[in-house]
Amino acid sequence: MESFDFNLRKFNTSNIYSYFLEHPDATKQDLASALNLTLPTVNKNIDYLSELGLIAVSGSRGQTGGRRATTYSLCADAKVSLGLDITKHHVSCVVVDLNGNIISFSRNYLIFEFKDSYFKEVANLLKKFIKESNIDDKKILGVGIGIPALVQSDNKTVFYSGIMDIREDTYDMFRKYIDMDIVMFNDAKASCFAEKWINKDLVNAFYIMLSNNVGGAMMINGQVYSGDNFRSAEVGHITLVPHGRKCYCGQYGCVDPYLAATNLSQDDLEGYFKELETTKDEKILDEWQQYLDYTAQTVVNVRAILDCDIILGGYVGAYLEPYLDEIKKRALKISTFDTNADFIKLCSYKRENIAAGAALYFISQFIKTI
Repeated sequence: MESFDFNLRKFNTSNIYSYFLEHPDATKQDLASALNLTLPTVNKNIDYLSELGLIAVSGSRGQTGGRRATTYSLCADAKVSLGLDITKHHVSCVVVDLNGNIISFSRNYLIFEFKDSYFKEVANLLKKFIKESNIDDKKILGVGIGIPALVQSDNKTVFYSGIMDIREDTYDMFRKYIDMDIVMFNDAKASCFAEKWINKDLVNAFYIMLSNNVGGAMMINGQVYSGDNFRSAEVGHITLVPHGRKCYCGQYGCVDPYLAATNLSQDDLEGYFKELETTKDEKILDEWQQYLDYTAQTVVNVRAILDCDIILGGYVGAYLEPYLDEIKKRALKISTFDTNADFIKLCSYKRENIAAGAALYFISQFIKTI
């Protein structure tokens, strides 16, 4: 009986806290009605969550002149998580709160080298970032690290990386200098996790990460599908142009060398898209038209196999809104079955999605404990 009571209390507490995650504020009566709970049960849980510093009084609601009901809201900064996005030439840092919002970020130029000095410098950048962001160390749940490599389910062991010299013991190198809990994720899987966080109703979808490398992640029944060998959804290595450009994987004609963001710009993607709006340079325009064609073909190839929504994300995905209709138009021309292209969608997480997705792991784990 005691175990049953404990589980019931935890179930009610979790439901109440989850309600606050979905609603900006709530009264006790709101909670009782929405969750089918008695007011005494709500009162106990409000007191408990308030003592933990997870919710607080936020105002009141009701008719002027009458007794107004107290409203409560989530203390989103009660706990935070840090995220890193590791690329060849940069390290991005983010702080994510309990709502999944990025509350601070920075991007730092740092060339990747598998050397002790590199990992030490990443740790120094992170410490500086924490200080400049005025983050209380006691609030930090951990550090999620997004890397362009395939990672085992332990979120520690790297087993493939053709883009950078990321080795099997990369986790140990980070852990040597970062004195916090850390986990590592494939960059595309981290991006997809961030997308799912925003789109709670997302069930089946394929996420194409158009960043400095092209990756993918498959969402099935609301969960990221990793595959039998943790290398699922590697859309960057589907053949797009037989015998075409050489890919970093050693093969020729893969999607990656055609759709990687570095095809458009090496270090200033925002500047590229601003120039694209007004340029009359035929070379730039022709290359962009080709990029749109390759994007449409990749989308149609994935759609033909999986028959689900396709989400275009990553660094490039953040800038594709003005060109979405054109991508849809081109996809329909070469699609066998589709009569409309509403299945092609753009990412909701527009900035720092890799670092944020990696950070959200600790947020999601913390919420499960409540």
